[in-house]
Amino acid sequence: MLVLVSGGAASGKSGFAESLMTARPGPRLYVATMRLWDKECEARAEKHRRMRAGKGFATLERPEDLAGAPLPPGCDVLLEDLSNLCANEFFGPAGRAGAEERVARGLERLARREALSVVVTNELFSDGARYDRDTRAYLDTLARLNRRAAALAGEVYEVVCGIPVRWKGEGI
Repeated sequence: MLVLVSGGAASGKSGFAESLMTARPGPRLYVATMRLWDKECEARAEKHRRMRAGKGFATLERPEDLAGAPLPPGCDVLLEDLSNLCANEFFGPAGRAGAEERVARGLERLARREALSVVVTNELFSDGARYDRDTRAYLDTLARLNRRAAALAGEVYEVVCGIPVRWKGEGI
């Protein structure tokens, strides 16, 4: 089953997603999508490593090509996060042409798996700011991918101020 967890920055979505994973027995794989460009990125990645410590997660660094990622059968997967994966594909060497479909193939693969797949994404659409054309095109792509992920998901949650609100599904 695919579960989508969305929320704003520092909303508690990552902690909630991890709690969905750790409530189940069995192997767990954390698919990390962030490229570590600078000290701020490194600090965020380290924060997430500390959050996962002792929870039984193996980590796979996969900033691109989710569809080709080695995912062990029967292993629950936590993808952190769709926003970074989309940005890496959109602005990366393969370019924006086809970026949405490349990411969507990975999401579809997660949705077909028998094990639990939890996808974390960011809510980046309510700040009211005006963006340049490239950023707007990225945000439009991410919005479509979020909708596609929600359509594939059996469960959809939004985390607001640390409180998960279920928008779709009956609960795991």
